[in-house]
Amino acid sequence: MDAVLRRASLEEKIAMMSGRGFFQQFMADGGVWGASPYQAGARCDRLGVPAFYFSDGPRGVARGQSTCFPVSMARGASFDTDLERRIGEVIGIEMRAQGCNLSGAVCINLLRHPAWGRAQETYGEDPYLLGEMGAALSEGIQTHNVAATVKHFAANSVENARFKIDVQMDERALHEVYLPHFRRVIEAGCLTVMSAYNKLNGEYCGENQTLLTDILRREWGFEGFVHSDWVLGVYSPWGAAAGLDVENPEPVHYGDKLRQAVESGAIAASVVDTACKRILTVLFSLQAAQDPLESYAPSLVASPAHCALAREAAVKSAVLLRNEGAALPLPESAVIAVAGRLTDTINTGDGGSSRVRPPYVITPLAGLQEALAEERVWFAGDETDPAAAAASVAGADAVIIVAGYTAEEEGEYIPGDINLGQVSDALPEGVREASEAANTERQGGKPVGGDRGDLGLPEDQVALIKAIAAVHPRVIVVIEAGSAVIVRDWIEDVSAAMQIFYPGMEGGRALADLLTGAENPAGRLPFTVARDAAHYPYFDKNADAITYDLWHGYAKFDREGLEPEFAFGHGLSYTSFNYRALKARADKDGGLSVQVSVTNTGECAGDEVVQLYVSAPGKLAERWRKQLKGFERIHLEPGETRSVFFTVAARDLAFRRNGAWITEPGAYGIHVGGSSAPSALISAQVEL
Repeated sequence: MDAVLRRASLEEKIAMMSGRGFFQQFMADGGVWGASPYQAGARCDRLGVPAFYFSDGPRGVARGQSTCFPVSMARGASFDTDLERRIGEVIGIEMRAQGCNLSGAVCINLLRHPAWGRAQETYGEDPYLLGEMGAALSEGIQTHNVAATVKHFAANSVENARFKIDVQMDERALHEVYLPHFRRVIEAGCLTVMSAYNKLNGEYCGENQTLLTDILRREWGFEGFVHSDWVLGVYSPWGAAAGLDVENPEPVHYGDKLRQAVESGAIAASVVDTACKRILTVLFSLQAAQDPLESYAPSLVASPAHCALAREAAVKSAVLLRNEGAALPLPESAVIAVAGRLTDTINTGDGGSSRVRPPYVITPLAGLQEALAEERVWFAGDETDPAAAAASVAGADAVIIVAGYTAEEEGEYIPGDINLGQVSDALPEGVREASEAANTERQGGKPVGGDRGDLGLPEDQVALIKAIAAVHPRVIVVIEAGSAVIVRDWIEDVSAAMQIFYPGMEGGRALADLLTGAENPAGRLPFTVARDAAHYPYFDKNADAITYDLWHGYAKFDREGLEPEFAFGHGLSYTSFNYRALKARADKDGGLSVQVSVTNTGECAGDEVVQLYVSAPGKLAERWRKQLKGFERIHLEPGETRSVFFTVAARDLAFRRNGAWITEPGAYGIHVGGSSAPSALISAQVEL
């Protein structure tokens, strides 16, 4: 590395600080995102330095016909870090098999409000959950010598206004709520960071020295490199001085503009050397490491083992919200009517940069017909004629209605007045055409996706549910959506409800496994479902500026005494669990050790997600009433008891003040159970 830096000219060093050739390749591919690997930094042919080649995620590799997993929000609902690490390994393998070595799959922006259009790309509303799941995915990807990118750094929780919005927040909100998960992933060894489009406290994140240097490097000790989001993520060559090492996808500002700034003395030459050192350190460390596999053949992409993992993930992610009168699982000989246009719609998530094009997708209808035989499953109709559908369910033992959203209602969004060809006169000719081709391919020629305008189901779907529930006693609603859906206007009309999110290529088979009882649901909500949309924080998808404070999700509900429809961590099972023997003590380093015993008291095997929440004294500063500090997914046979152990470091009990972390002395509440709802928890107290 040092030899490369000594021999490279200024022009060659600066060339290593940006991607190259993206627009030409994008146009050649007809505007299909991910059709080719994209050069994303490094590369100096004269000195034999190869390039980073980028592909996106996080539901799989956004290239070729890769394995399509459930979206990240679904996997957040699994509360299963081992599963997420294995998914990361598959993403790493399929990246390597398709010529890529830089993955944009680790998205951990906090879900502040369920209307956020790209909520499906993250893991939930809680910083601890985000950190643990993101760290697991990063570790899995990097197992196969692919550099993982954690994104979008930071405070990116609005989609439509992401290019302009200024997110204002104080020190406590930033460090206690919106950054801890990034620190966790960095400390787990994630090699690269992607900056966010939005501003934070008045400065674009891509040239925000407080974020990129003061916090990320000096406070956290990050030694990897930071690269920009894809187009519109860099606004001047000054981003390099702030700590942004790579401009992607083309050198709009990190080309002649950066060279001129260095030659004039406006930007120190050491800035370029430092950026190149970070880039090359990551590149050469990956090249020097031995691969776990002898080869990464194309045949590994969407292999049977990888597709089986997608099915496992879909099973483990589903959340059984309601199950009155043991409506589920279905009787062994059940005859089923299915209704709703989403029943046989390929619906794996949004159509933006995270889109994966798998070799096949099993829809809910196809999965049920495969599991039960076609003669026992029929399509009764959809929301275009609720009355006709209701008339068609006669004779069925149960009715399955699939409802929710598609990429038309939520997802990545490029506003009509922002076109890639308008970014800069320095961009190559034809960029506008490439952008328009991408929008046409992705959107069918019309703006779609973005932040949700309504948190409930579409009116025609509600009408379908009510019409069928009025004539049939056993109605099960299956929800496909990226985050929380308000269900107050119909939930009590149906026997059961299950959220499967966007369940990936094997979602239909997984759903059949769950509805028939071949698998026991054990997903838990990674967010709070409100009864009233007004109970969530203020949200304006077109805002120029917004203030984020400490309060959102279950913390806001606890503070204001609001009753949710379904609490964070909620999820039902076909069996039951009992908690006892909770023990907690202070460790000599100022942290906590917690132990609890869990028993499967039901008649079938099942998984339980054991959740630990901690309450701080809250006398020196107002704190969350309780906060997730540990979880573990365990499997128990009927009658089996297992002890679960947690440790919480002193740092994770502290709050932020004047640049320091303060651990407050006093009584800490320890709460353990199967959800964040008070009725689901047993409690103890520890003095620190």
